[in-house]
Amino acid sequence: MLANTKIELLHPLREDSPIGAFLEKNPSGGIHPLCFEVSNIVTALGAMNGIGARVLGDGGSKIGAQGKPVIFAHPKDFHGALVEFEQHCSDCVRNPH
Repeated sequence: MLANTKIELLHPLREDSPIGAFLEKNPSGGIHPLCFEVSNIVTALGAMNGIGARVLGDGGSKIGAQGKPVIFAHPKDFHGALVEFEQHCSDCVRNPH
């Protein structure tokens, strides 16, 4: 057992799902995503901009599946892996799906 580790098995719930699009391009699956916990999502966003990595969506953070602020880096900037940064916060509202 690895401390502070979570494995999620993903399945697309809609035809227009980003997970579905990923699986169409990669029928064997893959790493989707690697998630790193950060203390401040705004600082992480600044670091991403500083190294020239693209952030998916409108370039800002959003509330992710766990009810915490997240950003996703473009896979082309990370050798094909979707990288997620999730802000650690004890007072975030959980958003169960």
